Amino acid sequence: MKLSREEVKHIATLARVGLTEEELERFSQQLSHILENFAILQELDTADVPPTSHPMALSSVLRDDEAEPSYPPEDILANAPHREEAFFRVKAILE
Repeated sequence: MKLSREEVKHIATLARVGLTEEELERFSQQLSHILENFAILQELDTADVPPTSHPMALSSVLRDDEAEPSYPPEDILANAPHREEAFFRVKAILE
């Protein structure tokens, strides 16, 4: 599928991207090539392929949430600009 300059210009306007004349020509060729590749993919028989949201099984990359000892309050409050006993002192933001 060949995209015209006007179609590329319209796409650029929708994306709020300013393009020069040279870029319009280059993107016209590149976007046309991408659409041709999608046309080839549409010809594939996917009747026996189950729909999936991901091609591979997902696994969590986060560690398990385990309780650990906290830092000592004196170490934390050592950098506080204002403190009151074992708490940070901040200005009231609500009335």
